[in-house]
Amino acid sequence: MSGTEPLRALVVEDEPLARARLRELLEPVAWLRWVGEASTVSAAHEALARLRPDLVFLDVQLAGGSGLDVLRGAREGTEVIFTTAHDRFAVTAFELGALDYLLKPFGADRFARALERARPVILSRRGSAAERGRAVLGPGRLERLFVRDGGRIIPLLVGDIERVQACDDVLLVHAGGRTYRLAVTLAELEERLDPRTFVRVHRSHVINLDQVVSFAPTEDARLLVTLRSGTTLFASRQRSRELRALGR
Repeated sequence: MSGTEPLRALVVEDEPLARARLRELLEPVAWLRWVGEASTVSAAHEALARLRPDLVFLDVQLAGGSGLDVLRGAREGTEVIFTTAHDRFAVTAFELGALDYLLKPFGADRFARALERARPVILSRRGSAAERGRAVLGPGRLERLFVRDGGRIIPLLVGDIERVQACDDVLLVHAGGRTYRLAVTLAELEERLDPRTFVRVHRSHVINLDQVVSFAPTEDARLLVTLRSGTTLFASRQRSRELRALGR
């Protein structure tokens, strides 16, 4: 997919007014193009195979079966946002990998938030490694990252990050005892992190100050940083001076 080609959206909804409302909400979204619609389970399976959408807006209750069955049959890489009046299917939908679950009636703001969540997940599957990495950052100050966890892409709250380590051409994001890989530079990620919370301790490491247990001075004018996980890092002399200034 080129950098300017819109992502492809399919609407699966049995109510004509609901389909029209979704088309209306999608119309001003420049990066997403409506490519078709379906109103039954069988038509949905056919449209998925023929149109190969990136994103599906899917009702739960459809003629001929359930939207959950449609999700189970979707090809890998097809993301789904449910749009339904029934909240009792939400747990199952998320267990099957749905990105979001919109309860009718929902407004334009709620719809926009669902798209904000979906876009980086979809883009992270496409393009070069660098493009995928930048896509997961999204615009503005970060609240979450979308990272790969086996065959899934999951949201990782920024506050749960302990440290970020530059390693060759990738970043290693350490959080909750796990390590995730991102194909961006440390500088690119650092620009999107809150500088009041995330600080660089030397050329290859950014730490979360909320995860720090202690700073201990060393004989060579550096600080030994101990994190909650028990990990220890030496801050460079310059960064040690900056960290000492934070405590004044």
